[in-house]
Amino acid sequence: MSTISDIRTPYEQRVDLVAEVVTTNSPLPKAAADELAVLILHALDHIPEKVR
Repeated sequence: MSTISDIRTPYEQRVDLVAEVVTTNSPLPKAAADELAVLILHALDHIPEKVR
């Protein structure tokens, strides 16, 4: 049975996905990759829909 801490938002899942890609393809440690993933998603989320 899932506990409250097991529930992850779609945003958290996206951050983990991007962080995994970053750590797989660079020498960055996980903590730095997590911070970078947040910045990357923030930038992607602010691209106007017409440009995407």
